[in-house]
Amino acid sequence: MSYVIRSVRADEWPAAKELRLAALRDPVAHLAFLETYEEALAKPDSFWQERTARAAEGADKAQQIIAEGPDGQWVGTLTVLVEEPGTTDWAGFEVERKQGHVVAVFVRPEERGSGLTEVLFDAALEWSWAQGLERVRLIVHEENGRAQRFYRRAGFLPSGVTVPLGDAGERELEFVLERE
Repeated sequence: MSYVIRSVRADEWPAAKELRLAALRDPVAHLAFLETYEEALAKPDSFWQERTARAAEGADKAQQIIAEGPDGQWVGTLTVLVEEPGTTDWAGFEVERKQGHVVAVFVRPEERGSGLTEVLFDAALEWSWAQGLERVRLIVHEENGRAQRFYRRAGFLPSGVTVPLGDAGERELEFVLERE
C-alpha cells in the first residue's frame, strides 16, 4: 500500500480532530496520552483549528506529520514540538538546548506492523534536523513496552530522566536521539 507522508494543512483540522479522537479510543491510550477521549471530545472546534494551525505546514515551532492512505484516510500521525533552551517543558524541567519533542504518536491498529511508524519517524527527524534541532526526545510510559521497543529500534535511547505521573507512583521515561 502506498501512503503520502506530509505535514497537515491548517484547514484540515476536522481530519486532525478525528484522528486524535481515534487515538484516544485505542486500548493503550491511557499509557500513551495525557488526556481522555471525553476531555478531547468536549473541546470546541476553535481549539482544534488553533491546534492544527500551530503545527501545520510552514510552522516552525511544531509540525504534525500524517500518513494518508490511498483512499485519503489519515492512518497515522505524530507531532514534533520545538523546545527552546531556557524554557521549561510540560513536566517542569528546564530545557537546556534546542530540541524536538515527539508527541501524539498514533497509527491505526489495522496499519500497525506495516513500517508506517518508521516512515513517520523518518519524516519527523528530517523536519527536526532541517530546523537545526540538536536532538529529538520523547516521553514514554514505563509500562508501554511496545512503544519502548519501537523507539529503541528507531535509534532512541533512554536518557535516565524520569517524569513522575500523578499520585499512583507511575512514571514516564525520556528517550533521546542525538543529531549526528
